[in-house]
Amino acid sequence: MKAAGTRGRRLPPGFAFRATVALIGASLTFFTTPSVWPAIRAARADGVPGTFTAEHMECVQHPGHESCQWYGDFRSEDGTVNRTDIFMYGMGKGQLQAGRQTSAVDIGFPNRVYGPGGSNEWVFTVALLLAGAALTLGQVRRIHSSMKNDEAGPEGRREGP
Repeated sequence: MKAAGTRGRRLPPGFAFRATVALIGASLTFFTTPSVWPAIRAARADGVPGTFTAEHMECVQHPGHESCQWYGDFRSEDGTVNRTDIFMYGMGKGQLQAGRQTSAVDIGFPNRVYGPGGSNEWVFTVALLLAGAALTLGQVRRIHSSMKNDEAGPEGRREGP
């Protein structure tokens, strides 16, 4: 039996689905946001300049495709940064040889350095960030709209989905 003065509220149809999609979008945005600044730094090759010395290449076979990365050592131009067993982002099979040196930039990632031309990683990072924000904001807007329509009663509801 209900207490006097209380009325039962029902959630609008599709609320659970929309709330779940909004939560997924918010999580995607939350976990992508810390990668934005490093992606911008990588795109601009904004870091410590130096030299990457290739040591060995590791390849992974995918169906119809092979992905290879060169591992080696990095030494900054001023000699203050020395990193070993890291990979050179964007350099694959046929682009380096063992013992060969090439210009590189250390932007602070623990396992890789970049070429002086930067990288295109920012495209994927921005796409994930925008997708997360769009999922979140779109679903929150739909939830808010459906709850307003529900409060308005049958006369305030729109026809259609």
